[in-house]
Amino acid sequence: MIYNLKKIVLTIFFLFLSPPVSLAKPQNKTIIPVKVGVILGDLEHSVTEERWLSCIKLAISDVYASHAHYKTRLVLNIRESKHNIVAAAAKALDLIKNEEVKAIIGPLTSMETSFVISLGEEARVPIISFSATSPSLTSLSSPYFFQFAQNDSSQVKAISAIVKAFGWRQVVPIYVDTSSGEAVIPYLTDALEEVNARVAYRSVISPTATDDQIEKELYKLKTMQTRVFVLYMTPELCSKLVHKANEIGMMTEGYVWITTNGMTNSLKTIEFLNFIDGALGVETYVPMTKQLQEFMSRWHLQIQKDTPVSIISGLNLDVFALWAYDATFALAMAIEQVYGSTSSIVPEDTNVASNKSTDLESVAVSQHGLKLRKALLATKFQGIAGDFSLIDGQLQASTFQIVNINGGAPRKIGFWTPQNGLVNKANSSSSNIGPIIWPGDSLSVPRGWEIPTNGINLKIGVPVKDGFVELVKVTTDPSTNTTDVTGFSIDVFKAAVELLPYALPYEFVPFTNPNGTNTGLTYNDLCDQVYLGNFDAVVGDVTIRANRSLYVDFTMPYTEAGVVMVVPVKDIKRQSAWTFLKPWRWDLWLTITWPSSIPNWHKYLVLLLHHGFCTAYLIISMFSTNNISFVLWTAARVVSNLARFVMIVWIFVLLVLTINYTASLTSLYTVEKVQPTVTTLSDLLQNGDNVGYARNYVFDILIQVGFDKSKLKMFKTMVDIDEALTRGSANGGIAAVVDESPSMKIFIAKYCKNYTLLGPFFKTDGFAFVFPKHSPLVRDVSQAILNVTGGELIMNIENKWFKKESNCEDLNTRVSSKSLGTDSFWFLFVLVGLVSTVALIVSVASFIHKHRHVLVHPDTDPKPSTSEKIRAMFEIFNEKDLNYHTFKSKQPQETVEASSNNNSCPMSPALHHNPNPRDSNSVFDIEQPEDEPPEVLATPEDAVTVQEMHR
Repeated sequence: MIYNLKKIVLTIFFLFLSPPVSLAKPQNKTIIPVKVGVILGDLEHSVTEERWLSCIKLAISDVYASHAHYKTRLVLNIRESKHNIVAAAAKALDLIKNEEVKAIIGPLTSMETSFVISLGEEARVPIISFSATSPSLTSLSSPYFFQFAQNDSSQVKAISAIVKAFGWRQVVPIYVDTSSGEAVIPYLTDALEEVNARVAYRSVISPTATDDQIEKELYKLKTMQTRVFVLYMTPELCSKLVHKANEIGMMTEGYVWITTNGMTNSLKTIEFLNFIDGALGVETYVPMTKQLQEFMSRWHLQIQKDTPVSIISGLNLDVFALWAYDATFALAMAIEQVYGSTSSIVPEDTNVASNKSTDLESVAVSQHGLKLRKALLATKFQGIAGDFSLIDGQLQASTFQIVNINGGAPRKIGFWTPQNGLVNKANSSSSNIGPIIWPGDSLSVPRGWEIPTNGINLKIGVPVKDGFVELVKVTTDPSTNTTDVTGFSIDVFKAAVELLPYALPYEFVPFTNPNGTNTGLTYNDLCDQVYLGNFDAVVGDVTIRANRSLYVDFTMPYTEAGVVMVVPVKDIKRQSAWTFLKPWRWDLWLTITWPSSIPNWHKYLVLLLHHGFCTAYLIISMFSTNNISFVLWTAARVVSNLARFVMIVWIFVLLVLTINYTASLTSLYTVEKVQPTVTTLSDLLQNGDNVGYARNYVFDILIQVGFDKSKLKMFKTMVDIDEALTRGSANGGIAAVVDESPSMKIFIAKYCKNYTLLGPFFKTDGFAFVFPKHSPLVRDVSQAILNVTGGELIMNIENKWFKKESNCEDLNTRVSSKSLGTDSFWFLFVLVGLVSTVALIVSVASFIHKHRHVLVHPDTDPKPSTSEKIRAMFEIFNEKDLNYHTFKSKQPQETVEASSNNNSCPMSPALHHNPNPRDSNSVFDIEQPEDEPPEVLATPEDAVTVQEMHR
């Protein structure tokens, strides 16, 4: 009853508004009536549409009140489509063909408008919509369609900015199954991808869906991981959905609900706000200007004058009502510009049928439609909803306001502008928005996803391996039929899961053929299972590859990257006959031994400082290379302090050289050196050697390098690799094995004595865990992996699985256990023997030459036999050489002094040396008593004579 009374009052008010236009016109001015059609939905059952119509009529009143000189007056022809697409098209045809309207405001929905647009284009009648916001209308590219409302595609940037601000990676749009809903989703998807988010699932709700159908769809969403939902639907359908979501517990903590502007703009007029507490909304921002305040006052005053207070209590206008007002105001201005300058009577359009009908044939073409279109495009003014201007027939996107629904009312928390993105104020650049009270009255930002509530653990696939089980090992107990999965990769994953801020239930599922074997299965096949949805993740030694990342996502790598090569090593036989020369290079040997080198200058300097300038001795010393004997001789005769200082420095240098020579020579003889048999892949190619590998993608790399397929052999176990390397390429084995760094390190840890690791030769991204594309777990698990690999935990795991054998040593330098033989020093022995032999030959030849008279006695009778001569020579050789200075007595003191006065040069070191210091002429000798008579020495000739006489 109250509603009918309200309807009657509003109808009387609207009828009162239109006629006064003609009654209020000046009597001396010709008024040109111009028919304009209005297509609404159902005025009888929609209070919102009544408000929109009241704004249209109030706009007509205001425009002519403020522009009394206008000659034209709009005459409204109102039709109702009853929300039926065909009916809307029929009403539009009736208005164009029978009422000959010059423009049509409406219809309300995008689907209805899409059918009417073609009629308007054919008749050149502008179709003006203040509520149809679907992007699909723009794709029609009709020159006679004017969208006096914000296109829904303009808000997707604001929604994606919200998603980005809180770090959500997956979003589920829940939208109505209409052309409008289908049209906006591609824009939303593209906007989310720009911020590294994605649409995880599309929930489509039929406009006529029942409560049971909606409940079923919501339960389906509840079992999924994603908890961020974007609502795009009519307020009526949204009311039903949020009621059900609230009933099944989807409006609690952890959920995120975002409403699009189609709903948020109508929040003031809908009654389900209490059921959507904590939701975020995007709505068109309309600044409260003085003009808008005056309009609202006039509107409320007029409503209160004609409507009982009990009916109008709580009435509010949404932004669509403001757009309806601005659209009507703009249309009135454009019509005045076109028809106000023509004749006083608007001529009827041509090609009008003789009878009133809605046939599609012979639709009239408006003579001034093109001019009216241009006038609308050029219309610009300050409307109550903001600046009014059109570009390509569309109202330009403006600022959006972000609201948080709390306590049944929207609360402003920020803004989004095309220039600055999310800001806390409309004219600010600060990106902080809020505070926000989330569903469940929570102040913590929801993570955006949860573990599915269906009680099913994550199915994590693991590879079944025959070799390198230190990475992943799958064992099955036949008695209990239970599977145990261990290994380095498994321990890293478990450690990462323990660091997650939430529980992550999972179970490992071995990836095998139906018969339980792994024959023919590859890591690509394992990744495909994640893409196909058979596995929720893959944990194992899976390498990050570009082709795999196209359909799955990888976490951060948990191992170092690179493709390396393992090759056998060989001993370097460095104990050669010339090893003693290797501690010093040739330049050092030359520096020490060359007489005129800089280090030998010390000898000349010592002689100069001690003995003065003695040309003869300098010449002798120049060719002396025995630095050690020089030091020993000179040190016994150094008197000058300066000479002593020079000798100390040289002795220090000689000591350093000796120590270094000894140390270097020791290392050469006692440290065993090894080197790889090959060092690069190029060596293998040049030699034509066979090469082993363990992963399929390594095979592709080697083929790209240039290896022939026949030279490549695949191995699955470390034992097979060791046997092939031991045989060598010439014997049907391999010369090297190329594979991932972690696998080869495991091999080296076990077979450390015979092989070495080279590389990496190719860059890879390492091992990582596999998840579905855009999985929200990727970010959290990656963060946990960084915490694991960045601390001591990863070292403990590596020591557990990559432990080296106890007898492993550094292959590059290890102490040799072999004894040294004469083969290492044979040259020195030969040199010493050669020098000794030459010295002996020279000495014997000199002795024989000196005593040749014993062997030849031409005057002796009887002549001695040969044996007697030989015996006589041995007896002479066995006697002391009395001419040797050791047996010589000291010269008289005065003789020495005389000799000293006559010659200042010392004797040669070779002539002056005496091992008996008491028989030498050293300055340190103890002088003999002067009165002791000198000993009379016998000559060798006398000794021979005596011997011969005794015979």
